[in-house]
Amino acid sequence: MSLFNVMDIASTGMSAQSVRLNTTASNVANANSVSSSYDQTYKARHPVFAAELNQALGQQNPGSRVKVLGIVESAKPLQIEYSPGHPMSDENGYIYKPNVNVVEEMANMMSASKAYETNVQVADTTKRIFRRVLRLGQGQ
Repeated sequence: MSLFNVMDIASTGMSAQSVRLNTTASNVANANSVSSSYDQTYKARHPVFAAELNQALGQQNPGSRVKVLGIVESAKPLQIEYSPGHPMSDENGYIYKPNVNVVEEMANMMSASKAYETNVQVADTTKRIFRRVLRLGQGQ
C-alpha cells in the first residue's frame, strides 16, 4: 500500500467522522424540541458508513476508503407525554418529543471526535514519512 493510499484513507475517514459529528450535534440540538404531531417530531439521525475498496486501474494493493452511504432516521419510538395544558399539545392533550438519548449522543460525539483525531494523526505521520523519504532522495 502506498503512502498516497494511506492519505486517501485518512482523509475519507476524517470526512466521514465530520459527517458523524455534525449529525450528532443536530441530534443534541433538537433533543428538547416538542411537537403536536407524531409526523412532525424530530427523529434522531445517524450516518451509515461503508468501506469502499479502492480498485483503481494499476493498483496492486487496493486500500479501503470510508464512504458515507447516507443518513437514516432512528427507528426508536418517540416519547409521547400527556400534557393537556402545554401549548403544543394535540387535541387529545399529548405532546411528542424526539427519540434522542443525550447520553448516547454525547458518547457518539466523543467517539467520533477521537476517530477524527486518530485520522489526523495518521495523516500527520504519513506527511512526516513523505518528508523523510524526500530527504533520503536528496542524500541527507
